[in-house]
Amino acid sequence: FGNPETTTGGMALKFYASVRLDVRRIQSLKHQGAVIGNRTRVTVKKNKVAPPFRQAEFDIMYNEGISRAGDLLDLAVEHDIVTKRGAFYSFGDTRLGQGRENSKIFLQENQDLFLVIENQILEAANLPQRAESIAAST
Repeated sequence: FGNPETTTGGMALKFYASVRLDVRRIQSLKHQGAVIGNRTRVTVKKNKVAPPFRQAEFDIMYNEGISRAGDLLDLAVEHDIVTKRGAFYSFGDTRLGQGRENSKIFLQENQDLFLVIENQILEAANLPQRAESIAAST
């Protein structure tokens, strides 16, 4: 009858906390057989300062932190900027790689392409472009 997980510290913590997050590892990320990070889902359980019950998924890479290339790739596929056919990711005529991890590595090694894709995502979301990428493109 309900969620068997409880928050330690009594009932007061549930009432006085402004923000409560549920952080879960949903997948281990592997590259050439070695685990290099985790795919993580964060769910907002309670929020007094913004809308609650939102979810976010991102990659936490060991010795790196949250992967910007992984977020960029996910957003680019979501906005139809990068096409995904089976396991292959491509941007226009440029093949980024086979598999998500290889595509992330390709984007990290090719910063010019990373900035072009990032600007297209910002444009699709009606957000201003980054200043350093504007200067680099002119």
